[in-house]
Parts: sequence; C-alpha cells; structure tokens
Amino acid sequence: MSATQLTLSAEVRKIVESRMAQVLRGIEETFAAIIEKQNITPADLTAELESLETVFNLIFQKWSLEILYTVMLKKAIGFSEVKKTLGVNSRTLSDKLKMLQTHGYINRTVTEGPPLRVEYTLTTKGKDTVLLALPLLYYSSAI
Repeated sequence: MSATQLTLSAEVRKIVESRMAQVLRGIEETFAAIIEKQNITPADLTAELESLETVFNLIFQKWSLEILYTVMLKKAIGFSEVKKTLGVNSRTLSDKLKMLQTHGYINRTVTEGPPLRVEYTLTTKGKDTVLLALPLLYYSSAI
C-alpha cells in the first residue's frame, strides 16, 4: 500500500482479527454444511467455477479493489481525488470506473455546475465486495 496506508493500534488490530476469524469460521461452517448436503460432482464444480470467472477477473484486475477501497474510505469521492490518491492515469481510471459502474459496484452522480462535478459512491454490492475482500487482503499482507 502507499503512503496513505492505514495503521491499526495493537488493540484495534486484535479486535479486527478476532472478528475476521469469527466471520471466516461462520463462512467455513456454512460452506461445509452446503457441501455435505449436496452431492457435488466434478462437472458441477467446473460449472460453478466457470460462472465465477467473470467476477474474479473483474475484481482482481489491477486498480479495481483499490478504487472500491478508496471510495469506501471517502464515502463519496470525485474523479480527480481518486486519480490523485491512487496515482492512476486518467484513461485507466475512467475505464475502471465505467466497468465498476456497469457491473453495479459503484454509483456515478453528476452535479450540474459550474463547475460540473462527478462523484462516485459504493453500491451495496460494492461495499459488500470490499468488506469481503479485506480479510483476504489483510491475511495476504500479514507476513
């Protein structure tokens, strides 16, 4: 992460880790119960993975999670502020924002000017995606 990296106090980190562990256990138990009740064949598994491929490709593209995370931290943010915060070029940022909007992760609101102002906010889907990705990012960076 860049210079805007958030640091947590030891006490807050302990609380966050405890809650993440609790959520992950709940997900694991639910997933195990679903698998136990179903007779999942290799063909079923292949079909399920193929159905998720588009989402995986979208979310794990460069800048997608960074943009969603940035918008979540700011609640509402303009194009220029996202660009400045992430250091991404205008064309790439524009393309990623359009893609995230098309797939329902962010809302784009235009306020008439002058000057014309465009603001981005997360949809429920976008917020949930960031919140679900945080444990993965957290555990991946905790070396």
